[in-house]
Amino acid sequence: MTVVAEPVLEVHNIVKTYGGVHALKSVSISLLPGEVHCLAGENGSGKSTLIKIISGVERPDSGSISIGGSRRSHLTPNEAIRSGVQVIYQDFSLFPNLTAAENIAMLSELAERRRFSSRKRIYAEADRIVRELGLKIDLGAEVESLSVADRQLVAICRALVGDAKVLIMDEPTTALTHTEVDRLFTIVRRLQERGVAVMFVSHKLDEVLQIAQRLTILRNGELVETGPASDYTGRSVAKAMTGREVSEDRLVAPVDKDAALLLDVKNLTRSGDFHHIDLQLRVGEILGITGLLGSGRSEIAEAIFGIRPAHSGEVIVAGQSHKIDSIRDAVRAGIGYVPEDRLTQGLFLDASIADNMVASSLDSYRTKFGLLNRKRIRDSIADLFKRLRIQAPNVAAVVHSLSGGNAQRVVLAKWLDRKPTILVLNGPTVGVDIGSKEEILTILREQAAAGMGIIVISDDIPELVSSCHRVLIVHEGRIVSEFVGEDINANEIHKRMAA
Repeated sequence: MTVVAEPVLEVHNIVKTYGGVHALKSVSISLLPGEVHCLAGENGSGKSTLIKIISGVERPDSGSISIGGSRRSHLTPNEAIRSGVQVIYQDFSLFPNLTAAENIAMLSELAERRRFSSRKRIYAEADRIVRELGLKIDLGAEVESLSVADRQLVAICRALVGDAKVLIMDEPTTALTHTEVDRLFTIVRRLQERGVAVMFVSHKLDEVLQIAQRLTILRNGELVETGPASDYTGRSVAKAMTGREVSEDRLVAPVDKDAALLLDVKNLTRSGDFHHIDLQLRVGEILGITGLLGSGRSEIAEAIFGIRPAHSGEVIVAGQSHKIDSIRDAVRAGIGYVPEDRLTQGLFLDASIADNMVASSLDSYRTKFGLLNRKRIRDSIADLFKRLRIQAPNVAAVVHSLSGGNAQRVVLAKWLDRKPTILVLNGPTVGVDIGSKEEILTILREQAAAGMGIIVISDDIPELVSSCHRVLIVHEGRIVSEFVGEDINANEIHKRMAA
């Protein structure tokens, strides 16, 4: 007879409203020891609210939580931590100026209410958990000097020092390469062996199905499905999340073989970052550039846009050579850039959607007398808001109130309002749910069909397969492979990247 383990944590019929809007509608979920339970759903589905309630940050309107053998109406953050609940958020919530060891031991030092810290004790405690998990971390290094992958390992170790029974990982693979994701999954399996219940929250459906034993899907605050992960495919999860069929096929129209050359990069070099880069982009073409983290892929994009100018080489836009020594030079040449970190580099978070949309193009709305044509501005904002299908009450909504997918659409709108000849996008759908991702990629295809040249920097290989006419692979600062048309294949790209 099979013995079913008792849940380490259960939530029962949780309801949470904000201003009359239901964030969660009678949601129940259980977490078993040694199980990876993935929580899936689009932005706004209720995932973050549920995490906040489990971790004690938010209090539900009704329902209950069972943990540690007792049932209660809500938890406080301290009660959640004492009961063994730990959350690793996307930003890891680490102290960048402290060492890895100090970050790892911080919670246990606070929990034991020590008045004085002992460097020897801190390093011994950190070393114990690192060895137990079979990791290699420079415990003496300041966290700000570590890679994203190593910072994540520090956050995991910090949680386990506190004897975590439930570990919630919120979008843990967003900034990781394919190789680093494999390493993270190895760590997750070790946590399972320790009996830790892992709640894994991710938009990346292939990863969800690779690591999960069970799956719960939320949509509009309601639990729509839960069951063994083996019962699902990427397509069926996407349909449950969005309520509609989501295509996984290649959806790019062929580029005219006689299309004019929009961008011709020749022998572009920046010492220490990339060398002798040659690439071309034609009217209506979407060019993908990928490679492992540190390969030089982002640095190439930043050089083309003048953020970190190349030391040598030539950039020719629409037949005219341009010296790109600054962002201003790139914009004048007709190049736009959507950065990887849209929140700190691409948007004014405290400003409205409307103000963000026209922030970089106000001069184009001036009359011959130097005054702003307010009607043209309003018309353009309304058109972009509708065309990019931004989900917000109105254009006066503040950008920091938007979901990741809608914030990304505002960044796109800002550049589309400038009508660039070439648009470079670095990680255009990072942290974006499956429905918004599909719509953003559709917008890019529409812009390419209208004659824009688009470059997409991404490590989301299915995204490149579905949307690009060509894909270049960068390794150690050089372009080492090119895939064209129907030869663009996810398995072959992964193989070449790992070679």
